[in-house]
Amino acid sequence: MAVEFSAVAEKVDDNTHVVAVRGEIDIFTAPEFKAHIADAVESGCEVVVVDLAGTTFIDSSSLGVLISYHRRLSLSDGRLIVACDVPAVLKTFRITGLDAVLEVAPSREAALALLREDSAPA
Repeated sequence: MAVEFSAVAEKVDDNTHVVAVRGEIDIFTAPEFKAHIADAVESGCEVVVVDLAGTTFIDSSSLGVLISYHRRLSLSDGRLIVACDVPAVLKTFRITGLDAVLEVAPSREAALALLREDSAPA
């Protein structure tokens, strides 16, 4: 049985939001997926963690959303980090070469830990 699509945005702090997605992200659900990321970015957030742990499928329209917001955030010294350990989704990233473009962490916790490490004083 397919998992129904849902996306939930969570504010971690003033600069960081997590967008957690469940189910398939395809041409039909990509607009809602995009809207959640857009809302976070337009609210002034500098870092978006896209949690795909509950995602079962991702298509080219959703890859386009990730690329678009990765570029947009990068231009303003922000970050988009994908949290994912789903083999089918990771395979899609590898096949398309996006694993070399997007910052990917194995979990939401690992993505947030990366942010803490990067902001720690040297």
